[in-house]
Amino acid sequence: MTNDIHSAPKFFGRRKGRTIRKAKSFLLDNFLPRVLLNAEKKTNLADLFTEPKEKYCLEIGFGDGEHLAALSLQHSEIGYIGVEVFKNGVANLLSLMTGIKEGEQIDNAENITLLPERSDNVRIFDDDVRLLFEALPSEAFDKVYLLFPDPWPKSKHAGRRFVNPENLQHLARIIKKGGILQIATDHPIYKRWVLYTLHTNTDFVWTAQTSDDWRNPPADWHETKYQRKAVREGRRPVFFEFKRI
Repeated sequence: MTNDIHSAPKFFGRRKGRTIRKAKSFLLDNFLPRVLLNAEKKTNLADLFTEPKEKYCLEIGFGDGEHLAALSLQHSEIGYIGVEVFKNGVANLLSLMTGIKEGEQIDNAENITLLPERSDNVRIFDDDVRLLFEALPSEAFDKVYLLFPDPWPKSKHAGRRFVNPENLQHLARIIKKGGILQIATDHPIYKRWVLYTLHTNTDFVWTAQTSDDWRNPPADWHETKYQRKAVREGRRPVFFEFKRI
């Protein structure tokens, strides 16, 4: 599978922010290749890890990596695929995985290892997830996380929102029957957009039975930097779960 300049979908968003300093740049250059996922060929998820996992989960747009780092530490039996185009976020996840922070001196790339309490259960794709879809096997994931995606609140930008019929079709293929698509957002327009778009989709059903099911985070939830900011600024997040039927 190839993704050239003519076939690749147009991406709207930041790929890099502030200057990435020395230690994290070293991680990007020397540790990221060890956990990087190749989208150029069909992927058997079990082959990505040193040993097969009981389940596999995908996080699309993991931001600073806090949620993914916490989940993967808690569940060594699960294999996680994390997708993020923002280089600063990828670098931060690598820092959380290795324990290497800014200011630390790294002399040799071979000295970089995962924290001792971590298992080797995270793989990273550092580009647009739409370039990865074709490489992923059908019914591969028990759960897919889409946490606080860019809401693109202006109506003229609605086509840029990740939750759309085409992307949902891809997600329906790669999520197991009975698997979960979890979407968190703090934006009122995106809340309505998600509910409307998923309501008209025949592959997923909303699992909520009461308002507490979507107003409160799931039991295994790990708070993110963005979530804390939203709460401070008076925006209340919601947590939608949709089951693949």
